[in-house]
Amino acid sequence: MKSVRAREIKRITSDTTLAYNGELDPKAGKRSAIAPGNITREKNRRERELKRATSHMDDSARARESKHVSGDFYPNKASDARLLALRVTRLVRLRKAYTQDILNAHLDKCSLSSSDKSFAALLALGVATCYGTLDEIIDRALEKPADAFEDIRDALRISTYELMFLNKEAHAAIDQGVELVRAVSPCASGLGNAILHRVERSRASFPYGDPKRDTAALARTYGFPKWLCERLIADMGAQNAAHFMKASNAPAPLYIAINSIKSSIEEVQSAFESAGSRLCDVTVNDMSVALCKRVINPQSILHPSIKALFDEGKIFVSDACAQHIALQAALLLKGEKLLEIGCGRGSKTLLLQSHYYAAHNKQAQLDAVDLHSYKLDIVRERTKCYGVNVREFYCGNATRLSSFVPANSYDVVFVDAPCSGLGTLRRHPEIRWRLSAEAIEEIAQLELDMLASAGAYVAVGGSLVYSTCTITYAENNNVVKQFLESQQGASFVLAPFGSQSCISVQLNADGADAHFAVRFKRIR
Repeated sequence: MKSVRAREIKRITSDTTLAYNGELDPKAGKRSAIAPGNITREKNRRERELKRATSHMDDSARARESKHVSGDFYPNKASDARLLALRVTRLVRLRKAYTQDILNAHLDKCSLSSSDKSFAALLALGVATCYGTLDEIIDRALEKPADAFEDIRDALRISTYELMFLNKEAHAAIDQGVELVRAVSPCASGLGNAILHRVERSRASFPYGDPKRDTAALARTYGFPKWLCERLIADMGAQNAAHFMKASNAPAPLYIAINSIKSSIEEVQSAFESAGSRLCDVTVNDMSVALCKRVINPQSILHPSIKALFDEGKIFVSDACAQHIALQAALLLKGEKLLEIGCGRGSKTLLLQSHYYAAHNKQAQLDAVDLHSYKLDIVRERTKCYGVNVREFYCGNATRLSSFVPANSYDVVFVDAPCSGLGTLRRHPEIRWRLSAEAIEEIAQLELDMLASAGAYVAVGGSLVYSTCTITYAENNNVVKQFLESQQGASFVLAPFGSQSCISVQLNADGADAHFAVRFKRIR
């Protein structure tokens, strides 16, 4: 049996075997179509391995080991940091969750050293960033992409990322990669070893072309889908597209917002100084962002005095550009009536009221709209914690506001539009692999419909603010253009916003996320 397995591995990974030269596997994420018999055999192999691994143990030890293996991994010699990265990336795949959310939950509970936590985070976020590119590299090392099950791919992606993007020493990366494969499927460790050796031999030719002339090679260099790379080039030019893709892979700075309703800049600065950290003032597009601070040492938020500020509703985490847009929107509010459409989990709700309170020593009459009732429940809890008032909550489809929001005239209507989120890739790197060109067009149409519906609620002389956290022409400039050309937009003109024609922040590695916002003024 062993010799048969060895021949199979040799066949799959032989240098004479033609490499897989297609684009990203069209069956990625759909490998449940693999023959059920193979899945059953894999399950049976796992059960046999578990039986062998625990045969020498007494009943109590076997129970402990059984719980460990069935709920987590088989016995292996992989490092704790890599196992944590494997656990996180596997859960992200299974739940279609955000890596940062799963990672934070595990880092809070684990007892790893700070260096191991940092390495685990680097691996997990790196895999999320380069997910499709890693699969393509692995596919090139196989005769058939389906030869590797998804759980084996989870392990292979980590070591492939180490080899191709972190330039790790081959022996260590491959050895640990084999142990990761052993952790999920002991019988596949030989296959994993062969695949990773072939991946290592392909390092010299990666990204399989000249990035200056080959769009596919440029996309692979930065871990982007080819179609998205081409779209970025069409929207912003090749040089700016390359700059954006590179910046999207950098760590995001940590910014906090100070809640003026419950705290002050002085109190917050004092707490951070006592925690051995410092805060820096923030500017966006050369404009100071009040109540926004950059945390120089992100680890300081784990200090008890800083945790207390979060628990007491005095500060919260929010990107600097999001804070800048909310500040400019709050400054437009000459009266008190504000309608927020697309409140999500309430970050802009908190920002709008905090900035209004700082300017007027009172809160606005704010009504909030969202499609999902569970999100409104989250906003209710958050606003209670932060001392923020929301007059009414409305749950429904924002493209048909008149069906559930009473007729009213607001001084400012703030549309925090659902978007592709490409401006936030540093925080949610997996977005690039879950998005499609068709989805962007559908989102843009949804945004236009929301604007058309929201316009009816703006008082004459009032403002309609449209905000996204993306960079595509279709969702930003083109939505604005189409709205102004529409029947619903005939009553509006573009007006300065934040002392500029619009707020358009380009992504830089050491700055805020990329956001876009414009202001329409109703003239009749």
